[in-house]
Amino acid sequence: MRQKIVIEIPLHSAKYKRKILTICTIADGVTSVSFEREGKDRVVIKGEDVDAARVTECLREKVTKHARLVTVAMDD
Repeated sequence: MRQKIVIEIPLHSAKYKRKILTICTIADGVTSVSFEREGKDRVVIKGEDVDAARVTECLREKVTKHARLVTVAMDD
């Protein structure tokens, strides 16, 4: 089942973006990662059977405590 996961996280610098990208891409099942900056800083992750809670938890531990899981939806 293909998922689209949106996580709200502050994108303060290029260093933060690299860390976020690394953490998200090594997670099991992830096929793509992109950043959105429409009013809020967000990371959009697409993939198959991705553990959204675990990815969010890793971001909180390794990047910033302000990571917040916004949505997990089925992607067409």
